[in-house]
Amino acid sequence: MTEKLDYSKSGVDIKQEEKAVKALISRIKHVKKGFGQPILTGHYASVLDFGMFGVAITTDGVGSKILIAEALGKFDTIGIDCVAMNVNDLIAIGAEPVAMVDYIAAERPDEKIMAEIAAGLEEGCKIANITLVGGETATLPDMIKGFDLAGTVIGVVEKDKIITGDKIEPGDVIFGIPSSGIHSNGLTLARKAIEKAGLSYTDEFENGKSIGEELLTPTRIYIEVLGILKKYDVHGMAHITGGGVLNLKRLKNVRFNITDPLPAQKIFRFIQELGKVDDDEMYRTFNMGMGFAIILPEEQAKKLEKEIEGRIVGYVEEGDGVYVKDMRVDKPE
Repeated sequence: MTEKLDYSKSGVDIKQEEKAVKALISRIKHVKKGFGQPILTGHYASVLDFGMFGVAITTDGVGSKILIAEALGKFDTIGIDCVAMNVNDLIAIGAEPVAMVDYIAAERPDEKIMAEIAAGLEEGCKIANITLVGGETATLPDMIKGFDLAGTVIGVVEKDKIITGDKIEPGDVIFGIPSSGIHSNGLTLARKAIEKAGLSYTDEFENGKSIGEELLTPTRIYIEVLGILKKYDVHGMAHITGGGVLNLKRLKNVRFNITDPLPAQKIFRFIQELGKVDDDEMYRTFNMGMGFAIILPEEQAKKLEKEIEGRIVGYVEEGDGVYVKDMRVDKPE
């Protein structure tokens, strides 16, 4: 019998990662006072006090999606992923992204690869309407095999319009916006499932598209959400990134019921069948077709359904936990 895969067995232990992060931040106590002091931390993005407004900041990378790009020799889209992973986190607190810096650590300099990465960064910045104002490239042959790509994005938000999820209340609904595919999370589990099945990234997935090409589909940038914030009473937002639908738990300690989830793209069922991954593990690891969620009153959500791609997928009630069709996805301690 083939062993069931999960994120931990594939090499990424989320709980251990959380413990390591806590060990890191527990030793960092200094906080700036006065102008520029933090007014929000520990969320999708942090916000600093700049008088009339707040400056939001976040940082993220592309992760092991880079290994698939290396396997195919195709690097022209991962820059979009780098922009998206940061910009979407800023949008999730109501901040408008403004500028970005990137960091590339490489085993050796490669002009062709750098040019392709730049093409993706340029396209991502265009979609998000931000400027890449600088960055750093380090050649580290004794430390890096291949390369790594990460970035930091800053944005602005009026301090009284920061959205944390504290306004979420029972009776609100969850409005799901589709993802473009796997985005940039869970690739370690996906890769292990494909490798254990003896498949190659160049093998056909469907309609002449290879498995690797499908996995490299760029992360969607949800810049249209900024317009929604000007028209609707949004109580909370979640970028469905690492941790899948558990990202809803970042917002408030209530019960999130996803009763009618968006359809998951074929790539998710493909990975699940190859790795014999349980349903709850899939929703803990991947976005499963929903890349962004907005929590707001039901009557407003029904109007929103007529305006953008997406729909009501569930509701909020008293209690705790994250449920998908009566299946509890989070594991109570």
